[in-house]
Amino acid sequence: MLRLRRTSHEPRVEIVPLIDVIFLLLTFFVYAMVLMVRIDLLPMDLQRFESAQRATPQPAIVIHIDLAGRLLVNDEIVQMDNVLGKIQAAQSAQPGAVIYLALAAGVGTIDRAPILTELWDHMKNAGLKINFVGRPKDAP
Repeated sequence: MLRLRRTSHEPRVEIVPLIDVIFLLLTFFVYAMVLMVRIDLLPMDLQRFESAQRATPQPAIVIHIDLAGRLLVNDEIVQMDNVLGKIQAAQSAQPGAVIYLALAAGVGTIDRAPILTELWDHMKNAGLKINFVGRPKDAP
């Protein structure tokens, strides 16, 4: 009877193909994220004019309602009763400042609609012009 000789090999895990697959996936996701960014601006060289002046940004006062329902005026937490005083103080320091009202995106821990309506009522009664901060409708 003829006997075959077999050597016993222990199984082992090859790590190099696994690393190749990981880098392939990483490359795919990085490339996919680059393609997801929508660029709305075209690069262009602007002409230079002798009468040119630098643009100065307009001063702004930002009122922010975060997800917890806190009011922030220029990144300082303020109670509802003190919002108008804080805005008027900021307007006296920066005459002609534009007032922006921003809501944090997401689902908060409390209902922020009553806070927004009360704040809107206080500001409209004081005769302040308010600008909402948000995205255009056609933006994804």
